[in-house]
Amino acid sequence: MLYDPTEHRIRSFVTRAGRLSTGQARAFEEFGPQFLIEYKKEMLDYAAAFGRQAPTILEIGFGMGDTTAHIARQMPDKNFIGVEVHTPGVGSLLKQIGEQGIQNLRLIQHDAFEVLHHMIADGSLAGVHIYFPDPWHKARHNKRRLIQPAFVKLLCEKLVTGGYIHLATDWEDYAVQMLDVLGAEPALANTAEGYAPQPAYRPLTKFENRGLKLGHGVWDLVFTKK
Repeated sequence: MLYDPTEHRIRSFVTRAGRLSTGQARAFEEFGPQFLIEYKKEMLDYAAAFGRQAPTILEIGFGMGDTTAHIARQMPDKNFIGVEVHTPGVGSLLKQIGEQGIQNLRLIQHDAFEVLHHMIADGSLAGVHIYFPDPWHKARHNKRRLIQPAFVKLLCEKLVTGGYIHLATDWEDYAVQMLDVLGAEPALANTAEGYAPQPAYRPLTKFENRGLKLGHGVWDLVFTKK
């Protein structure tokens, strides 16, 4: 039996049971069949999933999906795949897809690490977005943080040459770690001297706006594959 690197590892997330609203439950029934992609241990055919060939961007951990929906609407010429484990968030984004008529977005409800290994072909992504991942702020839990050298190496393998990784966090020590990890990956080049200006396509969230008013920082990082 071949070794499967997705087995027996530390999870970077905690699965929380969440109650679906009536609208979210209806969105699963109405829009799930078209916009939800079932997790399988086989490479995803983007052209078949979207009905077209276009640069494809993966977002990991989209939460309730407001930012994902906003970006997908701004970039109709690109395909977007959102990966999220929590059911209410998936239902929320499905609802927005239906209400806003977003055609260039597909969702996978599964662990991103396994999706990357089993469904995303090497050299196939134009970009990766990871916004405000769980900071696991207690020092003893830092090993659970998603942005680690092995994970960043895996992301690089999935990117086309010139493809990018865009990270954002509101935890300064996590931002420092992100900068160190991405900066140490030989396949990547920083697009800025240190942290990047917030790209115009990433909107400010309500939570982020509240934090900024209280004097909290937000750090963006944008690196490209050499």
